[in-house]
Amino acid sequence: MISIVNYGLGNLASITNMLNYLGIPSQIIHTPAQLDSAQKIILPGVGSFDAGMANLRNYGWLSILNRKVLDERVPVLGICLGMQLMTQSSEEGTDKGLGYIAGVTRKINLPTGSNLKVPHMGWAEVKEIKTGVFKKGLLPNSRFYFAHTYMVSLDNPEDQWLTAEYGQHFCAAYHKENIIGVQFHPEKSHKYGLDFLKKFILNFN
Repeated sequence: MISIVNYGLGNLASITNMLNYLGIPSQIIHTPAQLDSAQKIILPGVGSFDAGMANLRNYGWLSILNRKVLDERVPVLGICLGMQLMTQSSEEGTDKGLGYIAGVTRKINLPTGSNLKVPHMGWAEVKEIKTGVFKKGLLPNSRFYFAHTYMVSLDNPEDQWLTAEYGQHFCAAYHKENIIGVQFHPEKSHKYGLDFLKKFILNFN
């Protein structure tokens, strides 16, 4: 079963609708106990870093998430804020992150003279710099929808999977063992998002 974590911040309905369209059984998990039987986990998120960590902590998610992800090695997909929460910390707040990936979340710092604006909102093509994460690669020229003010800065280059460009190259997705984080919103990315979610479910162990 695909378990979508509801910790009070996330675009849950859109993700569920996409999985339903693909014919993939999923359920929105409202209590930590429900996560015990999860075969794959989606950690979505829209909002601030400290609010996300506070909700995970106050609603009792931390222990079960750590056990499922770190001990049992259940595949997990963090989306947008979910991706950022899996880092060690964020410039957006003072709370510690989950620490599943070595790196921090930093505010987008555009080059001097850039006419681009923050937040970054819109479509961007991604470049796959590490192959084999999914047994079948992404669609050619895959493009995804982004909406973010902060981005992930990784300590280990080998954890970087996808990059995109917005005034500079940035981490669009990371991968380490059973952990994937994406800065974009697959649930808003039409055929590319459908393909991505399908491959996470069927082609990632």
